Amino acid sequence: MAPARHGTDIGARTGTDPIADGKAEAITQLMLEVAQCFFRIRALGQKTGLITSWGGGAFGFMRSLALLGPLTVPQIAQMRPTSRQRMQQLADELAAEGLVEFIDNPKHRRSKLVQLTRKGAARYGELNAQLLAIASTMGVALDEADIRKTAEIVRQLSDDVKVRSERLP
Repeated sequence: MAPARHGTDIGARTGTDPIADGKAEAITQLMLEVAQCFFRIRALGQKTGLITSWGGGAFGFMRSLALLGPLTVPQIAQMRPTSRQRMQQLADELAAEGLVEFIDNPKHRRSKLVQLTRKGAARYGELNAQLLAIASTMGVALDEADIRKTAEIVRQLSDDVKVRSERLP
């Protein structure tokens, strides 16, 4: 008689023989839950205006500038899993709305810095307040320490994924 197995048999689903250990299964489940949560957050963000219908990223882009000050488009792109071209497009769209502006970069003649305008800083403040208002009504059954620990775990896994991704060609 075969020993009882605990957890999900990943091998049965993938057609491979090895059975993942409990930690690997747990990390897989966490990654899938985070992905599902991301898509739900994005949908909520689009419904509330935190994420634009044309692809989003504006809040995160403005948040980077609000927290870190003026940055180049390549610097912003390096912080995200996206292309420099996409960040340039987003910068141009935000500039057209008067939310960011391009300024001279004392360290590089051709690579301008992007900074929030007053209008952009005000809009970022509004969006941030709206996000905090939404967040304050979520997770009422969870305590703050558990939420902070979960955020730290997700950050560590995200850092691990980033390092692995950078190693690939």
